[in-house]
Amino acid sequence: MKPTYYQQLTQTFQRLSRFSHLSAIAGWDMYTMMPAGGSQARSEALAELSVLQHQILTSPQTGEWLDGAQQEALNEFEQANLREMHRRYQQAVLLPADLVQAKSLAGSRCEHAWRSQRPANDWQGFAANLKEVVKFSREEADIRARAASVSRYDALLDVFEPGMTSRRLDVLFGDLKSWLPALLQRAVEKQAQRPLMAPEGPFPVEKQRALGLDTMALLGFDFNGGRLDVSAHPFCGGVPEDVRITTRYREDELFSALLGVIHETGHARYEQNLPREWAGQPIAQARSTAIHESQSLFFEMQLARSTPFLKRLRLQIIAHFGEQTAFEEGNYIAWNQRVKPGLIRIDADEVSYPAHIVLRYEIERALNDGDIEVDDIPALWDEKMQAWLGLSTHGNYRDGCMQDIHWTDGGFGYFPTYTLGAMYAAQLFQSARRALPRLEEDIARGDLHALFDWLRQNIWQHGSRFTTTQLIENATGEDLNAHWFRQHLEARYL
Repeated sequence: MKPTYYQQLTQTFQRLSRFSHLSAIAGWDMYTMMPAGGSQARSEALAELSVLQHQILTSPQTGEWLDGAQQEALNEFEQANLREMHRRYQQAVLLPADLVQAKSLAGSRCEHAWRSQRPANDWQGFAANLKEVVKFSREEADIRARAASVSRYDALLDVFEPGMTSRRLDVLFGDLKSWLPALLQRAVEKQAQRPLMAPEGPFPVEKQRALGLDTMALLGFDFNGGRLDVSAHPFCGGVPEDVRITTRYREDELFSALLGVIHETGHARYEQNLPREWAGQPIAQARSTAIHESQSLFFEMQLARSTPFLKRLRLQIIAHFGEQTAFEEGNYIAWNQRVKPGLIRIDADEVSYPAHIVLRYEIERALNDGDIEVDDIPALWDEKMQAWLGLSTHGNYRDGCMQDIHWTDGGFGYFPTYTLGAMYAAQLFQSARRALPRLEEDIARGDLHALFDWLRQNIWQHGSRFTTTQLIENATGEDLNAHWFRQHLEARYL
């Protein structure tokens, strides 16, 4: 019996999923284990793989099957899967294969060079590579913008966050700007009244790693389907069946690596709990980048920086590093809930963190819309850091505009999803608290089963079955509402 159009599509997307699996693991290896001499060959191999996937996805046959499947009798899940297939096809078919390959190669070159250029504070060297990345990203944005009749930036934003627009971001971030600076100042002034003692190192890497693994176990990470490693920039990669997370360690400081592990474990738990019965199909993948970030920030900010969890975590820290005055409960909790504006985004507290994101959003939007050029970035970065956080990055590219990895591969449109994720996380945690009256007590005991069951039921198991709006409305009773984020910050810090 001849397979239906829809069945032929599922076979095609299963094949694409397997190629994505190989690409993800090869990419993880490139960022963690690969010797420097392998960079060019690996970049070319990954670019070749991306072109192959692009050719399969955009073949005329795929388009014919998509048209045919629209006329077939499909159940609710199959219709949702077809919707996601169609979205992927429409996004990919716009781009010529040579642009896909050129962008992949430029991104790989830029990222690999960044690893040595950042420590050297070599802005000129980095800028030369970034200009190539921006050139191809603008070409992509032009093509997508013309097809959708939107701005360049909105066209790229939609790749990461379907349905989101810069107009809506401007409303959300405009509201944030109206109250966050004052809240930040009040929190800093309040905390200044209590001097804190910093934990004293050194903190050997092996002990930090052991603490991280214990914490991952507490958070339910499935070690049969994933692992923890080291990279220059922490990330979560791999595939749902084999999730790879990374962190980076400093022996003079304990919490940045640990909270990085917790953040990436949030991503990993989402991946590990996506619907396996639909494995290999678009419906089985994460809903959007902001929803993915909501899970990592749910773990890192909502859960891990809460007082009940910090008390539980303190016991594990003492078990690995012994008692010290800084680990006295009051000092230790205050140290991990302190608000201290700094230069590095991934080390930022949750009050000042949105400033880092709005800064990047405004710069990358202007860059991709052609209002500024790469050479303008350092001065703009310094100006916005001083306006938001009172800190200067003049001449300090390493801790300024070169600190992040996302622009190296042309990931423009990605950064806003961090603060969208923080807003979703606050809204989700508030809903979980309403649904689970004993949540605070459970967290204090280290019993997180009910919380994770709630996440599994409301977010994880659905993959991309629903749109983002539908998913959040089903879970919380309303669409994204930034009120919950503000309420959370005021409750914790004021």
